[in-house]
Amino acid sequence: MINQKILCATSVATWLAASGALAQEDTTSTAADTMLEEIVISAERREAKVQDIAIAITAITGDGLDDKAVKRLEDLQFAAPGLTVTSAGITQAVNIRGVGLASGSPSVTNGVASYIDGLFQPPIVSTNSFYDIADVTVFRGPQGTFVGSSSTGGAIFISSKNPQLGAWDGYVNAELGNYAQTGLQGALNVPVGETLALRGAINHARRDSFYDDHGVVGNEAARLDELSGRLGVLWEPADAFRALLKVEYSDKQTGGFAMRPVPTTAYAAGRIGGIRDLNYDTPTRNAERQLINSLELRYTTAGGIVFRSLSGYQDKEVHNLTDIDAASLPDTPATRFRRQVQDVIEKVTTEEINVISPTDGRWDWILGAYYQHNEIDVVNLNFVGAATVYPQRIYIPTDKTVQGYFGQLGFQATETVEILLGLRGNMFEGKQLSGAGIYTGYGNPATPNGTRIVDLEGSHDDSKPTGKLSVNWKINPDNLLYGFVARGYKPGGFNSATSEFDPETVTDIELGWKSTLFDGRMRTAINVFNYDYQNFQAAVIDLGSGGNNVTNVADAKIKGFELELQAQLGQVRIDGGLAYVDSELGSLTFVNTRLLPGPQLGPQCASGQTTGCFNYTPFLQTNTGGVNLYSPELTYNVGVEYRIPLGNDSTLTPRLNYAYVDSQYVNLLYNNVTDLLASRGLLSALITYAREKWDVQLYGTNLSDEEYVAGQLGNNEFYGAPRQYGVRGSVRF
Repeated sequence: MINQKILCATSVATWLAASGALAQEDTTSTAADTMLEEIVISAERREAKVQDIAIAITAITGDGLDDKAVKRLEDLQFAAPGLTVTSAGITQAVNIRGVGLASGSPSVTNGVASYIDGLFQPPIVSTNSFYDIADVTVFRGPQGTFVGSSSTGGAIFISSKNPQLGAWDGYVNAELGNYAQTGLQGALNVPVGETLALRGAINHARRDSFYDDHGVVGNEAARLDELSGRLGVLWEPADAFRALLKVEYSDKQTGGFAMRPVPTTAYAAGRIGGIRDLNYDTPTRNAERQLINSLELRYTTAGGIVFRSLSGYQDKEVHNLTDIDAASLPDTPATRFRRQVQDVIEKVTTEEINVISPTDGRWDWILGAYYQHNEIDVVNLNFVGAATVYPQRIYIPTDKTVQGYFGQLGFQATETVEILLGLRGNMFEGKQLSGAGIYTGYGNPATPNGTRIVDLEGSHDDSKPTGKLSVNWKINPDNLLYGFVARGYKPGGFNSATSEFDPETVTDIELGWKSTLFDGRMRTAINVFNYDYQNFQAAVIDLGSGGNNVTNVADAKIKGFELELQAQLGQVRIDGGLAYVDSELGSLTFVNTRLLPGPQLGPQCASGQTTGCFNYTPFLQTNTGGVNLYSPELTYNVGVEYRIPLGNDSTLTPRLNYAYVDSQYVNLLYNNVTDLLASRGLLSALITYAREKWDVQLYGTNLSDEEYVAGQLGNNEFYGAPRQYGVRGSVRF
């Protein structure tokens, strides 16, 4: 089966190259028409072409996002090989090569770091639509020098468009689709004198629910109403100095999470109909808001040394009401958790300072210092039984501080060989503050704040060095061979005053080759990697508190290869990517949560204790190991378009995209019924009629109306979007 999958995916790659060669023979266009656009990014603090960076990278321009049917972060998994994004309630499990986020706990750090305009993003409020984007870049593998403590899996950089001096331009994009989908995006760049420019952008999207709620409430789960706006201010009073301010605000309202009980679990009797049929007996809703502020200052000396500062402040909040059993069931002890109210507020302050040398000598270097402070408040109210007045309250105030000091030294050993050495010191400190705990009897007049039955106060700090040693051989301007050893680190943490977990580390040995062929008409990138993954952090029941907390499981081994190709040959454009990942994780003893009668049951009962606790002993299970979680063996995507000139400067361009994500386990039980997300293949299509200043586009996503599970949270599962289609119109000025 494995060989068949690799053979199929390799055949796709071979067909891509062969089709491109045939298209080259038939083309009559000029060389300028058939050259691929160069994508330049600055994620490593200097601007560089993607093909010149010795890392496995998928980069998509803002214009290319619609072509690949990428509307938001979760869609990137169908355009970037090796990346998976699975639904998990208010957070998403983002993993690259099977390494990433394994818990939504505030004491756990991301394993894949996401950035918006250079600012680190916590895992909440992460599903907003992309708009007015310059590029989105996925870095695969540990990024131990520039990213630091959140890069065991990799990093994702989302860069919005900057204001431009001396240019009046902008666009308006309107959309209509099924499920009453409406959308409006627009941006305007305004020059103010010779040294100042403004850019404003806005996005508004609405959509009805994909689901029918047959319960007594009639919720509209997954209904969408989203409004976002961004203002950028660029000031360049002199060639040597630049200040760039960006302020973004977004407000997203939905009808709550659309989910159903996992088959054969405690609440499975409440499942009715198909995956678009819900059966709730309590109201649901979800509201997300965020404010993102960034200020970048750059000063370049007469000798070419750049001093850079990037300051950020973010305020994010989620207010959620969930039918916790996702079913209409009789009120019994086995189904006692009926409703959950969850409020999460997170404030993030960051500062990064860089000193960057010019690159015209034999030596070059980058120095940096990083500071990040997170203030997090999490409050959960679990209503126990339909008639219970006093619910269970979980209160987790958390304070985290991350510091990093890093440098990279480049040495041009010969005209074609470069050696890069990067080192980073990482320091982490986290605390769950006074009052953190699980309470019963919340709202009782005698105990309005409840009685604490589990103390969740605690702290953890650790530090580890990370870095990278790379040897890069630029055989000629069109071919780069590279090899490196890199180490990534994810901090440890704590579950309670008596329960901590250790940091996890990934050591990556990687070889790669990037090539530009046919006078810039085709680009390829291929790499192989081998991971030594230690102290993998996974969420399990902590017997000391009864919470779904984190522990270190056995070490893992991960290896694989990746291939990407882009070609613009005449009127034909082809792009695609493939990743094969082979992983192995050791055994572990843990609580089988599939069999528990509810969440947050309290700590393990001591001898003779019968109240305020739960006996987990009958639910303990030992597995025999298996593949890494969230690690599909094979992922690939391919897109083909054909631009047809129609005269009068107009074109018609049909495009097809196909993306495949292999099956993946989401639970250490490795049960094929309850813990395996089945493979899925999604087909999308576009046809665009374009003139110089405007275009009209018909689109369709998930054209075969594939029904698939997109993720899990506890004993509930989420689903991917159904077939969507519509029309977009854009005007540029």
